[in-house]
Amino acid sequence: MTSDSAVAEPAPARRLLALIVPALAVGVASALVLLGVSLLAEELQDVLWKTLPDALSVGRFSSLWMIVMLTVTGLVTGLVVRAVPGRAGPDPATMGLVDPPLPPHVVPGLLLVTVLALAGGVSLGPENPITAANIALAAWAGRRLAPDAPGRLWLGLAAAGTVGALFGTPVAAALILTESLASTPGPGALWDKLFGPLAAGAAGSLTMSLAEHPSFDLSLPAYTHAGWGDLLSAVVIASAGAVLGLAAVYAFPLVHRCFRALRHPVLALTLGGLALGLLGALGGHLTLFKGLDEVKTIASDPDGWSAAEFGTMAVVKTAALVIAATCGFRGGRIFPAVFSGVALGLCAHALVDAVPVALAVTCAVLGVLLAVTRQGWLSLFTAAVLAGDTALLPVLCVALLPGWLLVTGRPLMQLREDGTAMR
Repeated sequence: MTSDSAVAEPAPARRLLALIVPALAVGVASALVLLGVSLLAEELQDVLWKTLPDALSVGRFSSLWMIVMLTVTGLVTGLVVRAVPGRAGPDPATMGLVDPPLPPHVVPGLLLVTVLALAGGVSLGPENPITAANIALAAWAGRRLAPDAPGRLWLGLAAAGTVGALFGTPVAAALILTESLASTPGPGALWDKLFGPLAAGAAGSLTMSLAEHPSFDLSLPAYTHAGWGDLLSAVVIASAGAVLGLAAVYAFPLVHRCFRALRHPVLALTLGGLALGLLGALGGHLTLFKGLDEVKTIASDPDGWSAAEFGTMAVVKTAALVIAATCGFRGGRIFPAVFSGVALGLCAHALVDAVPVALAVTCAVLGVLLAVTRQGWLSLFTAAVLAGDTALLPVLCVALLPGWLLVTGRPLMQLREDGTAMR
């Protein structure tokens, strides 16, 4: 029997109850910031990719327009980064999903360049900069409204509210924070520590659901039952996804070093935009943008492209992710990594049509996300949500094991300030 000192003492209920109001407020505010940035980016995207090319009688997604638009996006983003206070935050290659608060004066410029990247077709998602902005705003407000509250409280609430809004469920926020909170010293059981963040995540997800009705379900063909052959396929495909993700991880510091040698954000972002435009011309317009809408397009027609075309999409999107995240664009890596995984899974199905589509897609996404995020729970959750089929969970848990063996102990897709890879 364990001693009393070895058992975590639960926090008093009144202390947890006191978290509900600030948690709900932070969660709602985090979702509104995400919603505002997303809507503004969508409006600008329509102008850049529909209204403007139509007015110029240029194909909306012609190779020429993609190259020009991505290059101009890089140029304009570089000029904004140079002009705004705080240069829109630190080098994005050195930032993770949840980091210490930035100075509040950095937030407007960070949100502005995020809108430009999302609208301009850059292969990054909104998760990293929106989370950073919400953490900065929550910490700033918290210091004024509740100066005695610990700073880490606002960080956890803002991160959970943003992740809950991004995924449309507080479960994603809880899973991400569980991995960090489990090793954090302090009084109270794990669920005491998750109480406030879970409330913030619920508020963020409900706010976004009421406004946007987000869904990650790809409406893949139902997975009927698991067979011994499916287990082998799952292990192979998840491992292949992990290898693709690790290739991006190992290329990350090398590509970053090349852009850093330019010593000027305008030049680095302009050349980065040009490279993204060339990749878009190679992989097609579906490899542009954050990838959430585009991934639904390719998943809706698993037989609409050949194995070579799906494979090209996966490699191009992965390369675009590396370039976008190292040349200076602000954005997250989860959404483009999901696209790479889905394309790789569809490639596997096209090569061996006996492999169920849902199995191939979810296992490939699982492997890529394990390498890119190094978040086991998040990777498993995201892969399962894409199919919306609980029958896949046992197979995904098996596929996760060799994938984790491949990625654990490897460098992270995040750099130190000196440009070296973190582990």
